Amino acid sequence: MTYLLGIDTSTTATKGLLINEEGSVVAVAAAEYPFESPKPGWTEQDPALFWNGTVQSIRAVLAKANVSGKEVAAIGLTGQMHGMTLLDAHGAVIRPCILWNDQRTAQQCELITNLIGAQRVLQLTGNPILTGFTAPKIIWTREHEPENYKRIAHILLPKDYVRYKLTGEFFSDVADSSGTALFDVGKRQWSDEMLNALKIPRAWLPEVTESPVASTKINAAAAQATGLLAGTPVVAGGGDQAAQAVGTGIVREGTVAVTIGTSGVVFAQSDSYRVEPQGRLHAFCHAVPGKWHLMGVMLSAGGSFRWYRDALASNESYDDLTNAAAAIAAGSEGLIFLPYLTGERTPHPDPHARGAFIGLSIRHSKPHLTRAVIEGVTFGLRDSLELMRNLGVPTQQVRASGGGAKSAMWRQILADIFNAEIVTVNSTEGAAYGAALLAGVGASVYPSVEAAADRAIRITGNNQPAREADLYADFYMRYRALYPALKTEFVALAKLLR
Repeated sequence: MTYLLGIDTSTTATKGLLINEEGSVVAVAAAEYPFESPKPGWTEQDPALFWNGTVQSIRAVLAKANVSGKEVAAIGLTGQMHGMTLLDAHGAVIRPCILWNDQRTAQQCELITNLIGAQRVLQLTGNPILTGFTAPKIIWTREHEPENYKRIAHILLPKDYVRYKLTGEFFSDVADSSGTALFDVGKRQWSDEMLNALKIPRAWLPEVTESPVASTKINAAAAQATGLLAGTPVVAGGGDQAAQAVGTGIVREGTVAVTIGTSGVVFAQSDSYRVEPQGRLHAFCHAVPGKWHLMGVMLSAGGSFRWYRDALASNESYDDLTNAAAAIAAGSEGLIFLPYLTGERTPHPDPHARGAFIGLSIRHSKPHLTRAVIEGVTFGLRDSLELMRNLGVPTQQVRASGGGAKSAMWRQILADIFNAEIVTVNSTEGAAYGAALLAGVGASVYPSVEAAADRAIRITGNNQPAREADLYADFYMRYRALYPALKTEFVALAKLLR
C-alpha cells in the first residue's frame, strides 16, 4: 500500500495527515504551539515551533496508522501564508517569524505603494500592499532592525522553513509566493521590478516551482528525526487557502468554494490572470499548474453568529436558534443585519465599519434576528461572488464548508441568495488533505491535480435555489445600499471613541 503525507503548518499547530491512494484519510495527528504578541498588534513565532511540530505530528500520524516511513511515497507541504522567516548564511534563524496577522507595517505599506504606484502594484502582484504580506515586513526590518537585516541570506515562508529543515534546500511554490507582494502573479515568477524598486536581493528568495512538483527530498538528518525514509520526495505544495481548495475539489473554472468559519472566504479558480480593478479581491496563483485563483475575505462570518448567540442567546445552541429561525419567512420581515462587527475586508476594506440591525420593528422576535444575522452574513459573502462574476469568472457550482455549512437552513439560504447550486463534499480535513493530494501528483500516483480531486472527492449534499431567490435579489440590493449610506457615520463614531 502506498501512502501520501500532508503537513499543514498553521498559526496554532502543525497537522500531519496520511491518506491512501484512493484519497481516504488513514490517520491525523497535530502538535499545538503558541504564538507571541510582544507589542499590541504584533504577532511572532519561533520557527523552531514549526519544525518541532512537524517532527511530532509526522511521528504521531505514522504511529496512529501503524505505517512505516518507507511506505510514504511523498510529502506535500502547506501552511499559513505571508510570514517572514529570516535565516543567515549558516541557515540559523535570525529573529522570530513575523506572522500573517501582524499589523506593524502600515507605514511600510504606504511607502511601497507610493514608490511603485497603486495601479502598478495591482498589475504586478494582483493585490494592494497589505500589512500581512511579506514585503512590508522586510522593509520594516531594514528600518527598525538594521543589524538583523545585515545578516539576511535567506527569506522563507513558514512552510518553506519546514521544507529547509526536511531537505536542506531552499524552494517555494507559486501559490504561497503570490502572497509576498514580491511575486509577478501573472508571469508566475519573482518580480524583478518589485525587488529592484525595494532593493531586495533576488538571491535571498528561494527557487519557485508549480505546486505539485517534487522539488526536494528528505535528507538523512530529517529522516532520523521524523522516521521517514531518506530520499522521499517533498512536493512544493501551496499556501493554506490554495491547498484547501484542492482538498475540496476547486480545481476547474466554474466551481467556487465558500468557507463559513469565524471569517468567511469565497474562492474561485480562474483559467486566466484576472485582477479586480480596485484590488477588492485577492488574485494569486493557484496550486493547479497554469491556473490562478480569486479570493474574497469577510472578517466576521460565523463570528457574527457566535457574537449573536453569546450576547443575546447564550443559553441556546446553534441548532436551537436555526430551527426556530427556519419558521421565519425569507427577508426576516424587512430586517437586515450588517455583519461588520470587526470592520471589513471584502469588498469594503474599512476598519471603521461596524455591525447594525436595520429595519427593526415591534414585530421582530429573536427568530427574526437569528435569520437576519444568517442572511446578512450571506449577503456579505455574495459581495465577493459578485466581484468574481463581474470579472467574467463562471460560478455554476458553490462548494460549502465550515461550521456554517453544517446547517441545512444556512445552506438553503446560501443557494437562494447566491442563486447557485450549493453542494457539500466528503473532504473535511482542509489544507493538509489538499497537500497530500498534491504529494500524490508529485509522486505520479495521480496524473494531475484534477485527476487527484476527481478520484478522492465526492459530493455528499445538494441545495438548489428555491422561489425565495427572487425575493432575496431585491433584499440584496437594499443590503448593498446600506454601507455607502453609513460609511461617514462609522468614521464619525470612531472619532467619538478616541
